[in-house]
Amino acid sequence: MRNVLTWLCAAMLLLAGVAGASAQTGFDRPGGDYSNFQVRSGDPAICAARCERDGRCRAWSFSYPRTAMPLATCWLKHDVTPRKEDSCCVSGVRGAGVIEPRTGPMEFSIDRFGGDYRNFEVSPEGNGAACKAACDADNKCRAWTYVRPGYQGTPAHCYLKSTIKPPRPRPCCISGVVR
Repeated sequence: MRNVLTWLCAAMLLLAGVAGASAQTGFDRPGGDYSNFQVRSGDPAICAARCERDGRCRAWSFSYPRTAMPLATCWLKHDVTPRKEDSCCVSGVRGAGVIEPRTGPMEFSIDRFGGDYRNFEVSPEGNGAACKAACDADNKCRAWTYVRPGYQGTPAHCYLKSTIKPPRPRPCCISGVVR
């Protein structure tokens, strides 16, 4: 009985530590790579889950698609290397799930599909600020969606919307409601 109680206490402490951890959007962890693979779905949660299943993995970095690498890539790491701010990536340590920022008007990993009245290519950026600014400047625009490069072809795209559509979780996108 004592062994069971000891095991349960250890498991609860471990879970408490994991629950407080989260991945870091907008950060890379360069170095320490021992394996990498392409993530066809473009979802950083796939990278975090693979690290969880691999006993050698201590940390991971997920790179969004871009010109040099047209598909998203997951990098598994044997060391927890220092993080470096970079909008290219999401990174975390083993035990950390992917939690996108939910502060302010930016909805990370959210697509508001439909209601488009205009779309155009924009320069790639980590937060969709140019798309939001275009919506702010247009009185017809009520909401917007920025699609990261590599998800709908090579360039990044901005969709301005005349109606507010429900949010749908998708790693390709950053959205927001303006008015």
